Amino acid sequence: MARMTMWTITPEAPGSPAAEALWRAYYTEVSDRWYLLHEGHRTDPAELEREMAADTGAGLAPPNGRLLVGRYEGTPAGSAGVRLLDPETAELTRVFVAEGLRGTGGAALLVAAAEDAARALGARRLVLDTRGDLVEARALYARLGYTETGPHNVHQYAEHWFRKELAPVN
Repeated sequence: MARMTMWTITPEAPGSPAAEALWRAYYTEVSDRWYLLHEGHRTDPAELEREMAADTGAGLAPPNGRLLVGRYEGTPAGSAGVRLLDPETAELTRVFVAEGLRGTGGAALLVAAAEDAARALGARRLVLDTRGDLVEARALYARLGYTETGPHNVHQYAEHWFRKELAPVN
């Protein structure tokens, strides 16, 4: 008999211990991946600390944002955040699932919960950016109905931009 996986997703303060641990894991992974690809080394620990301190995720707090933490069988294992860019547009960010739990459906659940959170904030569309080397993320967004578009920002590492119109809640 197959065992059922257990994901729960709840809003959480960006500064909570679980949120900070997931942000550190996310940032370390994407930063290391970039540095290994382009410079042949991992992220310098001092740079990691500076960048983490500079981006606390405060924009993901109410009233204009939400940070969601996914727990797999009770253990923090993933995150997704949304923040309003304007009254009808929210940005999807910090979508992450711990490496050992990828393929368990957590990413799709986190994105769906983020879409619901964006609707609750009044957004009618979600936008996001990602890098070219994050092919898994690009495939996820395409699979979930996001369409690649032109740039909506000038972030240093943004290479691909996506958008999805959110269906109204019935």
